[in-house]
Amino acid sequence: MDTIQAPLSVSISELKRNPSAVIQAAGGQAVAVLNHNRPTAYLVPASTYEALMAQQHSQQGALLADFINALPTATSYPQDPVSIQQAMRNDW
Repeated sequence: MDTIQAPLSVSISELKRNPSAVIQAAGGQAVAVLNHNRPTAYLVPASTYEALMAQQHSQQGALLADFINALPTATSYPQDPVSIQQAMRNDW
């Protein structure tokens, strides 16, 4: 049996009949949309979705910054190809 991750649920048939009534009855809470008594989608208020997207973008920026900060410092190599190859061999 699937766990429903919302305080309210509605059948997909009910949602099709009157989506505005479902949204209004939810009172700003998330609603699980069920198909054959299994959750197939979640209906969330626009403000909740926008907050989730803002949080995701801020976390992605933090993850990228952590990744960049974790990169090793670049080694400076000489300009001619033979010296570069020798320096790289010495690093390995």
